[in-house]
Amino acid sequence: MASADLRKELDCSICLTIYTDPVTLRCGHNFCRLCIDQVLDTQEVTGVYSCPECRKRFQQRPALQRNITLCNIVGSFRSAQPDQEETGVFCTYCIHSPVPAVMSCLLCEASLCDNHLRVHSKSPEHVLCDPTTSLENRKCSVHRELYKYYCTVDSACICVSCSLAGDHQGHKVQMLDEACKKKKQKLRNDLQELITKTEETQKEVQSLQENKRNVHKKSSGVTERVTGLFRDLRRQLDDLEKRVLREVSRQEEQLFLALADFIQQLEIKKAELSRKMCHIEELCNMTDPLTVLQESHTGDLCDTEEGDKEDRERHDGRDLDVALITHTLHTGLSDIIAGVTGGCFIQEAADILLDINTASNHLHISDDMKIVFRSDIRQNRPQTPERFQNCTQVLSRQSFSSGRHYWEVDVSKSECWFVGMCYPSIDRGGKKSSIGNNKSWCLWRYNNLCGVTHDRKGIRLPGNVSSNRIRIYLDYEAGQLSFYDLCVPIRHLHTFTATFTEPLHATLHVVKGSIKICGRSNQEMGDNIM
Repeated sequence: MASADLRKELDCSICLTIYTDPVTLRCGHNFCRLCIDQVLDTQEVTGVYSCPECRKRFQQRPALQRNITLCNIVGSFRSAQPDQEETGVFCTYCIHSPVPAVMSCLLCEASLCDNHLRVHSKSPEHVLCDPTTSLENRKCSVHRELYKYYCTVDSACICVSCSLAGDHQGHKVQMLDEACKKKKQKLRNDLQELITKTEETQKEVQSLQENKRNVHKKSSGVTERVTGLFRDLRRQLDDLEKRVLREVSRQEEQLFLALADFIQQLEIKKAELSRKMCHIEELCNMTDPLTVLQESHTGDLCDTEEGDKEDRERHDGRDLDVALITHTLHTGLSDIIAGVTGGCFIQEAADILLDINTASNHLHISDDMKIVFRSDIRQNRPQTPERFQNCTQVLSRQSFSSGRHYWEVDVSKSECWFVGMCYPSIDRGGKKSSIGNNKSWCLWRYNNLCGVTHDRKGIRLPGNVSSNRIRIYLDYEAGQLSFYDLCVPIRHLHTFTATFTEPLHATLHVVKGSIKICGRSNQEMGDNIM
């Protein structure tokens, strides 16, 4: 009896089961923390808080204080009677001490232990289920009858009376077991679909992780190459600096030696002249005419003046050979730049020239094949299969089927243009021949809007081309075609990714104005150094 009385004292008045994490209100009543939190959440709508047991009101949501003593008592009770906590449901008929229930009868609305189950009625109307305290949930709230059917129209469990009359009359119904079986099958199908999606998601995650590893690997490789490139550049520049400075020192040394030799000769000559001057002064100071006249002749000084003048002019005109130094510097820089562009990241394309045989008759091509103009005057070129008929486009003579290349265009003289690359098999006759179809990739500007297009699917880009100079970069093996705005700093506009199956030609489509293909010389970097 003492155990049973203690057991009742340990029940939460809200969930009617033994306390879980008991807390105390200011009025002194105890509840499970989760239970009282749910009650207070419901009361929060009205703003009126009260104790579910004594109805004492609180002006504000009451603070919950953990009841450590009660928590320890609950723990000790559970340790002493573990079997009673297996289900949390006890036999209705064992009134003297709590005995765990093994089954519940839906008709009797009672829970049964092993002993009372043996003497319980075995008739079909006494439906047995797992031990539960929620027997009311298994009965119709209107007819107080057990749920036996499932209404497929309203997706609700109903009793016999509901199926014969009321809101569910005439609806398609199923036995609960049948409906449960079908729902379980649907749940299994949903589960299988979720498993499939989970596996697909996992594969995507693995693919992205692999891509992440590849990006890291490629980044590490590029970082190593860039580091090596600049290390080699510094070494080459250091070597070039030493070579140029050695040339300056060599020329300086040669000049110093020549000038020092000439200075020495002049010093000797100066000493000789001084000696002669002293001798002449002595003669001039003598009073004896015979001695003056009998003195040997000092020689004609004018005989050597002409040769001395030539020597002075020859040495006065000597200086550092700046042209030779400049040549050494420029040659070294050109070799370095050629090594960088030819052997590292970019295989520079041959100078892009436009193919007049592909140009629309509404396009005018400059003599150097670098500039294309949109013209209202129709050109009288022959109509060939290679020529664009309806679109004002032109292709390059060159095509690229491997490697890395770039080319640049100046679009400052055109408000509406399309630039990019295409396959040689692009249509030349219809309106669909415009660049941006399934055989071409392009960047465009039209009505102050900027975007990219492939396979007639366009993407608007934020902003506009600010520098009026575009770089088109191709990595054929990697399947990448990129566009850059050559502002400061350079801005990446877009990169297409594809598996290229044909050679690619540079393509220009001019709606208004003109587009110029820009050249670039390796000499540019060193032209203004000296």
